[in-house]
Amino acid sequence: MELQQYLEILRRRKWIILTTIFVTEIIVIIGTFLATPIYSASATLRIATASTGTVNYSDYMYADRLLNTYTDIATSRPVLDELKQQLGLEDLPLIEVKPLPETELIQITVEHPMPSLAASIANTLAEILIDQSTELYTGSGESSLDILSEQLTRLEDEVDQAREEYMDLVARNPDDAGNIQAAKQEMDLKQEIYGTTLELYEQTRLKEAIRAKSISMVESAVSPLSPIKPRKALNIGLGFLISLVGGFGFVVLFENLDTTLHTEEQIENLTKLPNLGLVPSIGVKNQFKSPYGSNPYSESFAQLRTNILRLNKDKALSTLLITSAEQGDGKSTIVSNLAFALAHARKKVIVVDCDLRVPNQHKIFNIPNRTGLSNVLMEEANLEDVIQATQIAGLYVLTSGPVPRYSSELLSSTEMNDVIDELRKSFDMIIIDTPAFIEVTDAAVLAPQMDGVIVIVGRGSSHKVSVRAVCKQLENNKANTIGFVINHAKQNSRYYYHQKKKTSLLDKLSIF
Repeated sequence: MELQQYLEILRRRKWIILTTIFVTEIIVIIGTFLATPIYSASATLRIATASTGTVNYSDYMYADRLLNTYTDIATSRPVLDELKQQLGLEDLPLIEVKPLPETELIQITVEHPMPSLAASIANTLAEILIDQSTELYTGSGESSLDILSEQLTRLEDEVDQAREEYMDLVARNPDDAGNIQAAKQEMDLKQEIYGTTLELYEQTRLKEAIRAKSISMVESAVSPLSPIKPRKALNIGLGFLISLVGGFGFVVLFENLDTTLHTEEQIENLTKLPNLGLVPSIGVKNQFKSPYGSNPYSESFAQLRTNILRLNKDKALSTLLITSAEQGDGKSTIVSNLAFALAHARKKVIVVDCDLRVPNQHKIFNIPNRTGLSNVLMEEANLEDVIQATQIAGLYVLTSGPVPRYSSELLSSTEMNDVIDELRKSFDMIIIDTPAFIEVTDAAVLAPQMDGVIVIVGRGSSHKVSVRAVCKQLENNKANTIGFVINHAKQNSRYYYHQKKKTSLLDKLSIF
């Protein structure tokens, strides 16, 4: 499918896209403006992680674990229960706690319909983390500092005991150099262990003191002035994009489900017949327009007449049956205007209204229909008595006459063949108007007897199944289908573009 065909589909289905966009945008706008505004407040905490001036890989991993630990603690059940108790809340809103990349900062973000409460929740949670930082981080178990303190107490007792034993040994046995030396070494060893443990205790105490004060408020939350949700411009923009995509989807869906013929290409591909002409819509049924006018409607019948007369030179087409797949395709109007155009080409033309069920030709030509074809077929009148001349030179009409009970039987009778044979003797062209092909069998019984059959296809009204069925039945009946005519064609069709300049010359040539 070419780009031009896609554009034609979009042009034809533009109201589907516009309606989808309009409805979607209305829903989005109403939903956006009726939605409860949500405010966001954020508090920022700093977690000091490095105790020295240099940072190695171990410090980096420790800092990352520490930030993640506090992040998890902040959203743990005990902390959130404490938060609800302090603020007297039954339910908590959305709370997000996350470390900021490449920093020692943790951001606490709270979303709530009340801006002041959102800020209060964020600040209260930050204060809980600060107040309980040591307990929250170390937990309720025995800390390293406590263990070291117990060890120092025990070592201090051992040092005192070793010192007493050494002093007592010196006092009691001053000459016992061996035991005295051994006692002194034991005392020195215990003092050394005590000193090392005391140094480790002081280092641990310093780290714990730094850690206990490592979390601090950097920026407290303030009551936000404007909501973060709903994002009106974003929602409307996304609604437009989604509706646009949805509109295109509906266009594809409706195009595949639609069996109506909309374009010249569709009709040509379906019928496999020559295109004899394109007749634009004039908005009024049963109306003549001069074929010598400069408007598109007149040009279309001039071109149709030219094409038929050109075919007439190759093979005699004195009898033409005009039919359509469905009622309402404009068949009767095209019959009358085609006859009008042929009469102006100095042809003696008669229109035979074989639509014995719903006749129209007498209305179009504004002539009486008291007697006509049905009377002749039932041998109630002579043919020459019911043929009526029109105000147009060379154009005659044989109206349908009173509606008979069995029209198909009359049209397939030998009397109908005799009528056609008699008309051939007196007229150059016989244009036969029949009912819609699918609805009744009247056109089917006449088609094989005609020199040519023309199928009228209404653009935007005829359906694929019906037109395909007509073409198949005409083929099965061995009718000479010479082509189709598109009614209600677009006036800017390429057909007019290519044919308009040569129409006048061909018209003149076809007259002589």
